[in-house]
Amino acid sequence: MGGLATLALVLGSAIWASRESDMAALDRQRELVESRLSSQIDSVATELSLMAEGYASSILNLADQQNLSSFDAQSFTDIITSVFGYDQAFVVWPGGERALRRDSETAARYDWIKPLLMPMLGRAVSSTSGSNSSQALVELMRLEGRPSIAGVVPVALPSRDGSETGPLFLIAYRYIDGPALDAFSREQGLNGARFARASDPESNEVSFQIEATATREPIGFIIWTPDLPGSRVVVRLVPALATSALIIAALLAVLMLLLRKSLFDLKESEQKARHQSLHDFLTDLPNRALFAQRLAACLADQRLTSKRSMVALVDLDKFKAVNDTLGHGAGDELIQAVAGRISRLLSSEDMLARLGGDEFALLLPNRSKDDRSHIELCNRIIAELSRPFPLLDGKANATISCSIGVTTISGIDQSVSEVLHLADVALYEAKSAGRGRCVEYTLSMDTTAKLRDELKADLRLSLAGDDTNSADAGKGLEVFFQTIHKAEGGNPVSGAEALVRWRHRKHGLLTPDRFISLAEDAGVIHDLGHFVLQRACTAAMEWENDGFVSVNVSPTQLSRREFADEVLHVLDQTGLPAARLELEVTETALMNGDEAVVEATLARLRQHGVKIALDDFGTGYSSLSHLIKFGIDRIKIDRSFVRLLGTRADGAAVVSAVVALSQSLGLATTAEGVETEGQRDFLVAAGCNDLQGYLFSRPVPDPDMRQPPQHLRAAQA
Repeated sequence: MGGLATLALVLGSAIWASRESDMAALDRQRELVESRLSSQIDSVATELSLMAEGYASSILNLADQQNLSSFDAQSFTDIITSVFGYDQAFVVWPGGERALRRDSETAARYDWIKPLLMPMLGRAVSSTSGSNSSQALVELMRLEGRPSIAGVVPVALPSRDGSETGPLFLIAYRYIDGPALDAFSREQGLNGARFARASDPESNEVSFQIEATATREPIGFIIWTPDLPGSRVVVRLVPALATSALIIAALLAVLMLLLRKSLFDLKESEQKARHQSLHDFLTDLPNRALFAQRLAACLADQRLTSKRSMVALVDLDKFKAVNDTLGHGAGDELIQAVAGRISRLLSSEDMLARLGGDEFALLLPNRSKDDRSHIELCNRIIAELSRPFPLLDGKANATISCSIGVTTISGIDQSVSEVLHLADVALYEAKSAGRGRCVEYTLSMDTTAKLRDELKADLRLSLAGDDTNSADAGKGLEVFFQTIHKAEGGNPVSGAEALVRWRHRKHGLLTPDRFISLAEDAGVIHDLGHFVLQRACTAAMEWENDGFVSVNVSPTQLSRREFADEVLHVLDQTGLPAARLELEVTETALMNGDEAVVEATLARLRQHGVKIALDDFGTGYSSLSHLIKFGIDRIKIDRSFVRLLGTRADGAAVVSAVVALSQSLGLATTAEGVETEGQRDFLVAAGCNDLQGYLFSRPVPDPDMRQPPQHLRAAQA
């Protein structure tokens, strides 16, 4: 009984809902019909006004208005009927007389319907008398037994002196049955629409009464088969509902199952969205938000336990070079591989998160007070990440390293941001110390950080002058020079490398390793580089010989599109020939910048005669493509290889290989860090072009450009 009652209730509800839906649909269709008729009336009014203006323009140039009958009315009315789709049009005087000559058939037709049009014409004449109104009067009426939309509009006639005379009237009408009704039914979706004089619809049809605008008398009916969505639904549902209560029960069971599945899917989707909001999309590791939550919970628990917890920040070294060289796909693959290697070294309690880019974070909870396992873990991570990473299905290998900063949660009230700041201070120290190492935070690092901030502020003040040529600009900054010597002919001076020094008021003479990174952090590396270039070129103009001056260029400088213009401007200011300037760039500078910008910059400088040297060759990627692509003129052999000469056989092999490579490519070579005569002799024998190091000269403000240095002349004598 319950099932039958349910079935009856469902059926009754469906019938009621279908009737309501049908009534709403029917009302909507009638509203559409009425709206469409109103819009057609408005359209006719607009079109008649336009046609009246066109007619007035057509007769404006007639020589004699009394001969209006000479105007070609046939062409004008043909335009009205063919272009605007009207069934007939007439031009009449206010009294109803035809103003234009027409064929006899049209004249007879007008005489037939004239009595029906005269009331509307009379109203139009009355509305225009005593005013300049040119609005069209449009009405629904029956003409020739057919429902029509008819309109009349005055046509103002200008006289010879420019004043207006009494108007003519343009009358046009359009039947709304036949083709017009067919088009109307297609637009409004009226199935089987037809016109009838009387309301005689079939049982499945409805009618819409069309009334004359002036008299409100019926002039016909539009009859169509309405679209009743409710009835369609009932017709389709009744067989299914009437089949049996068992089918209803089965449908309900299926519905419950689907509903349950939908709820399960919704819950799963919510969990997935929550997971994605707290995890990195690439590695599926916790992200910064989740790491901050776990760290906050750890800080709260730390107050209740005697055990310690640590936070470590891991930053990948040389990741950007891999990303730029092998592509973003390889970079993503490398990030995933790094996450996998670190995860395999952690315990179940430890947490690894990716904070973004190439930076990871570790939360190492519940360590005993004297436990140093976190340092051992960090060193294992560094060793693990130093092993090559096969990428792109083994087609490429990437070798990177990482720097790690560690801090211990003190147990006192600390915030998440404070803990991360301390770890970041330690990470900065690890990077400053040469990367590829782990540094644990100590209180002294706060002093170092404060000192670093003070030095950055002082450096900004030193470079605060608007013009690097001014006396105030570069206050405390000095440019030293270390001479470069030819390998042959007794080692005469061939040039010198410009090396900046900072004579600080409190800390004495500082070398570049103490403040170049500060200049980059402070955003003044461009000003510092310009200062060194300006001073170096100026000093070179005063040397006793025509040796070249070599100036180091930072990656940040080289990435500027204006860099070439700045260099050429300095050469123009100082008068130094471009051939005497050599710019030293590193492979990092070539890889970290926009390759197109760097390539264009170096090409333009070389076109003007500036030489380009690749510094520290052999310590990075040592890409042969860079030597060719960027038009390198000279390779500088790093001092770390020169230092191995006489101590290790592989050092001699590396140096010989670099020199041979340079010779095969037609490039010059300069060996840095030459300190002994044995190193000099080997490099000369290997075919190196130029030598530089303490054996010849230390960096000094005023270099001795005589050939060769005095102590070497004495030794050679």
